[in-house]
Amino acid sequence: MSAVTLNSLQGAELENAIEALAALRIEVFAAYPYLYAGSAAYERDYLRNFSAAKHAIIVAALVEDGRIIGCATGSALDAHHTEFSAPLAARGYDMATTFYFGESVLLPAFRGYGIGHAFFDAREAHAKALFYQRACFCAVLRPETHAAKPAAYTPLDAFWTRRGYHKLTGITAKYDWPEAPDGPDIAHEMAYWLRDF
Repeated sequence: MSAVTLNSLQGAELENAIEALAALRIEVFAAYPYLYAGSAAYERDYLRNFSAAKHAIIVAALVEDGRIIGCATGSALDAHHTEFSAPLAARGYDMATTFYFGESVLLPAFRGYGIGHAFFDAREAHAKALFYQRACFCAVLRPETHAAKPAAYTPLDAFWTRRGYHKLTGITAKYDWPEAPDGPDIAHEMAYWLRDF
């Protein structure tokens, strides 16, 4: 595998990478379990807005020719979508001390080489340096019998558990996205995974 470097993007560097990041997110999230039919325009706006959020971090993984093959994001939860913050706040979690991991996407050919761990390391170090007490993220819930589930699909639960995260019980978030080009937004139930520092 080509050498991979991680780079935290902001300012002009982020703006120059917006198109590549948008295309990467659309490609990776189109696969099961997300089945996301996103648009480049939405992704560009999302990434620009995310980068402006409180304590935001956007980490890109690049190969030697400068191509972006993965990225991971995070920000303060009290400055993020209320779809994700409100259910936790209602359960008594302190939003000011909870850091949110937005997403971690990586092209299939580069999985299994430790890049996913590096994404978590970078975001956790960022959160700890800002004195956050915990980190959390959401993952879509799909029924075992979902028609689009590939026969060889393996969920990431074991990977997240090894990282010290646990799935919260009795609490979920809901977030909308389309599953067909130009299709309607569909509400998706999302499970919370959380780790105390």
